[in-house]
Amino acid sequence: MIGLPSGTRIWLAAGLTDMRRGFDGLASIVQEKLAADPFAGHVFVFRGRRGDLVKLLWWDGDGLCLFAKRLERGRFIWPQASEGSVHLSGAQLSMLLEGIDWRRPSRTGQPERAA
Repeated sequence: MIGLPSGTRIWLAAGLTDMRRGFDGLASIVQEKLAADPFAGHVFVFRGRRGDLVKLLWWDGDGLCLFAKRLERGRFIWPQASEGSVHLSGAQLSMLLEGIDWRRPSRTGQPERAA
């Protein structure tokens, strides 16, 4: 993904979103349901009913940017909450976009004893 400025917060919109929505529809969800400012420079992440598509809305200082990603296999991991938002770190967003369970990442191996 793009390099986000430091201090940019990432918010995952809990629940399901109509993925036919574009810039204005998603910005209105941010304002009305999340009680946040879509023009504050934060990233807002939305997921559709099927779970294989996410959209990210971000104000870059000049205008709104809308990014979309669809997984060819699998589903994006989403919280069980039906409303509100969840704060993610940049690393968690990266895992989410790769289709990895960002809630409980686990290491694949243990360090071995140095010889």
